[in-house]
Amino acid sequence: MSVPHSVDRALDLLEAVARSARPVPAKSLAREAGCALSTVYHLMGPLVARGHVDRTPQGYVLGPRVPALYRSFRRHTGLDEETYGMLHAVRRLAGAHAYLSARRGGRIAVVDSTASGCDGDPFEVGVDRGAHATAHGKVLLATLGRAARRRYLDEHGLPRLTEHTITNPDRFEAELRRVRTAGVAVSVGETDPAYTCVAVPLADGARALSVSLPTERFRGRRGELTRVLSRAARHGFPAASE
Repeated sequence: MSVPHSVDRALDLLEAVARSARPVPAKSLAREAGCALSTVYHLMGPLVARGHVDRTPQGYVLGPRVPALYRSFRRHTGLDEETYGMLHAVRRLAGAHAYLSARRGGRIAVVDSTASGCDGDPFEVGVDRGAHATAHGKVLLATLGRAARRRYLDEHGLPRLTEHTITNPDRFEAELRRVRTAGVAVSVGETDPAYTCVAVPLADGARALSVSLPTERFRGRRGELTRVLSRAARHGFPAASE
């Protein structure tokens, strides 16, 4: 097994443990990853030794090293207690999960949210490989210069995720012009047919604040949600460098 493939497989196993609400037996990990049980033990060994994972009688769980990594991540992305509190204030006022997204290193990622990750919401914390179909992705791409945006789209493309996804480059550019003019982006069923998201840019231009909710609950609420997000973006989030 090559080193890059081993690393990739080990990260797959780590993420499988992180997604689970309970300890994950090695046999379950082997089935999910499509590998031999011996491979699971071989790859999980270093993760256990470094404290990223613990092995319990019931299965693997995240280890004590993970909180320190998360604290470092928050420090690097400018996430502080004020930001955390504002996300939850937006969640309360909007009645919908709130998200903070960022453009860094040529990628777009959701860096924090009020969602648990277990309630069916499609917008998970992590690298967003379908950012063109999300409101926060549109906001962050709209603030890029044309050359930088073209490089991003050349690398990531405009894959169709649902029947509502914009996949034509000219239509997508027109959509981003509307986003720049309005100062808000909306994605109705473009990532998941059942969900809508609304986003506004933050002052630094490299981050976006958004909410998501089932589309059936979105109708008639665009103005209200935009006001909640815009107010929070103006007053609740300090600038952060890209």
